[in-house]
Amino acid sequence: MTTLTQPTTRPALNHLVQLDGVRFIAVAMVLIDHWTAERLPPILFVPLGSLGVTIFFVLSGFLISRILLSGKDKLPEPKSASLGGYLKTFYIRRTLRIFPIYYLTLFILYALNEPPVRRTIGWLALYASNLYIARYGTWMGTVDHLWSLAVEEQVYLVLPMLLFVLPRRLVMPTALLMMVGSVALRYGLMRHGSTWFIGYVSMPTCLDAFGLGLIMAYLWLYQRPRFDALFRSSIGLIISIIAFGLVVWGARTTAAAQPGLDYHVNNIYAHVWERLTASFVGFFLIGRAILGFRGPMKSFLESRVSQYLGQISYGLYLYHNFIYNAYHTPQTHIVLRVWRRLVSYVPTLGSSFAFEFVYFLVITIALASLSWFLIEKPINRLKDRYAY
Repeated sequence: MTTLTQPTTRPALNHLVQLDGVRFIAVAMVLIDHWTAERLPPILFVPLGSLGVTIFFVLSGFLISRILLSGKDKLPEPKSASLGGYLKTFYIRRTLRIFPIYYLTLFILYALNEPPVRRTIGWLALYASNLYIARYGTWMGTVDHLWSLAVEEQVYLVLPMLLFVLPRRLVMPTALLMMVGSVALRYGLMRHGSTWFIGYVSMPTCLDAFGLGLIMAYLWLYQRPRFDALFRSSIGLIISIIAFGLVVWGARTTAAAQPGLDYHVNNIYAHVWERLTASFVGFFLIGRAILGFRGPMKSFLESRVSQYLGQISYGLYLYHNFIYNAYHTPQTHIVLRVWRRLVSYVPTLGSSFAFEFVYFLVITIALASLSWFLIEKPINRLKDRYAY
């Protein structure tokens, strides 16, 4: 009988190619959801936007936890003496990756007098848009989507210190506590009658996704045989997709039974279980992609298109709502004015929303590409100076 021993040093943090393809899938879900809102038949309704965001949360939980845990392993004893450098390296690298185009976007939109940016610039600048939404129980217009970036930044404030002080033996129990606590908090908020916005956008109520990412990172670093056994087959992914579908069906059935009320009100499926099952979809999708899909899925995830769009997914996500938002973009918006002009020249373009969708997509990809090559990629090279 062979005894599995846990390695004391980290495996190499190599680039996991298929994860770029997963990023593309996640951001594509968000774009489809935000651009086709209320255009698809009700029978086809699936909360793709929230699913895509949750997959991003799980992915962030895995990647950041992997970096933090392996970086901690490299520190000399006593590790407490290296806390300052450990945190400094992490936050400098995160700042270089996330802040430049985020704050540049806010600056440009503020200068262009974009109403929600002008009205809530303090909240946005502090990565607190999710707190604004939770406090006032309302979305913020074209900056709605920035709530998820705020959640991630708030996790980044807590997770590095937490993983630094935790003994390795307590990492898995802590991840499980994050999951159970997050689900319990969402349930408690629903039972208390709190607005559903609080349970949807608050950082603590999103921790089941990050907890699953932490579990994945722990297994990948320290219990690789268990990781391989868990994700070698696609059965977990299939079961999680079925579970997510059943929860969505339950949410729709509950909503239909209480006409006149918001989809999320008194809806335990939408308020509590949807994110958890979506998190498991992300968990098994990402884990399988780390080991490497085969066949058609491998071809899709590793195709040049998927790889490139996954690489620029941050820009795609950040900019897409300013190109078009089904709920908030006024007809006077320059993107829609140009579209109407194109349709006047080529009337066939107006025969299907598919053409308009492609138009929005081309503009968003072009903008994200310019952002990547002119700003993000050059700045990202600076991260090499701050290696773990």
